[in-house]
Amino acid sequence: MAQKRKLRVLMSILRDKVSIIKATLSLKRTAASSVRLTVLRATAAAPSDAAPSEDRLAAVLLLGRGCRITARSCVAALMDRLHSAADAAVALKCLVALHRVFTQGTFVLRGQMSFFPGNGGRNYLNLSRFRDDSDPEAWELSSWARWYAEFLEQTLIASRRVGFYLCGSGSPRRCSTGDQVEKVPASSNSELLIELEALSSVLERVVEAPKHSEQLRSNDLVHEVVRLVREDYGATRSEISPRLAGLEERLNGLSSSELTQLATVLTRLDSCKDRLISVFGNRKNNDGLWDSVADLKTKASAEEERRQGWRLVKKETKVDAAELALLIGRFTESRKLYAAPSPSAASGDGFRGLDLVPVTVSTVG
Repeated sequence: MAQKRKLRVLMSILRDKVSIIKATLSLKRTAASSVRLTVLRATAAAPSDAAPSEDRLAAVLLLGRGCRITARSCVAALMDRLHSAADAAVALKCLVALHRVFTQGTFVLRGQMSFFPGNGGRNYLNLSRFRDDSDPEAWELSSWARWYAEFLEQTLIASRRVGFYLCGSGSPRRCSTGDQVEKVPASSNSELLIELEALSSVLERVVEAPKHSEQLRSNDLVHEVVRLVREDYGATRSEISPRLAGLEERLNGLSSSELTQLATVLTRLDSCKDRLISVFGNRKNNDGLWDSVADLKTKASAEEERRQGWRLVKKETKVDAAELALLIGRFTESRKLYAAPSPSAASGDGFRGLDLVPVTVSTVG
């Protein structure tokens, strides 16, 4: 198996070398071939356990400072490289490059990401069926590639929901706290709930991360993936907190369906707590997110119980009113039935509604 893996890596390296040489020596050197060459160098198969170098990634990001056509060619080249990759390490390097485009690329470069997925199914990056079975390590790296693609996909979806790109604290693209303060009050209840659901889905993707095996503990490529995800995780948390605070202020004004929706999202968030703490530790809980989730969950439950009690009181009140009306009706009928004798009683009409029964009384002499 190890021999098979070495042969597979060697073949990947040779293919990369051939592609780079062809792009370099091409007589018809075009802008597209130059872009492709930059992408190939940033995602080269060797070394298989190393993350893309910073200078290679910087060259990819530099492509976004040109015209829109160059930016489109860059993203297309990365996607083509990703979807044609048979090597798990190459797939992960492509995803790392796309992640950097997403968090640090220019507006034009990042905007090209919206032209994909096309028809890739549930997974935006179309890696749900990716498998590299050349050896156990490659098989394990494949699971990391599938998970990482799903995480990036959900982060892109959440970014569209909140209206700006989510990214780690090291990126200048991150939304400022002042923007958050202004955006949340201006959003409707339904908008805040939709955004909160999307952000919660990002955390749910994080907790699905594969566990490190002994083989991958020293793998720099996996460590780089974890580092990038950790930064975006922190940025996502910072967007969840103000939305929880905003919904807490509006708790009494939420409709019954909105209150149920909020309770569902809070339950989902709460289910992520233990796994996230085990992965990232308590140092990522300085914002008190889990306390806010637990507190709002308690308040939402109390509000739901209050409303159920009120609905029950109203229901009982309606029942009592109906019974009272029925009793009043019966009493009215009774009054008609046992009414006092009318003036015509003297003429022998007797009591209305009653049959007169003659009574014989015997006297004792």
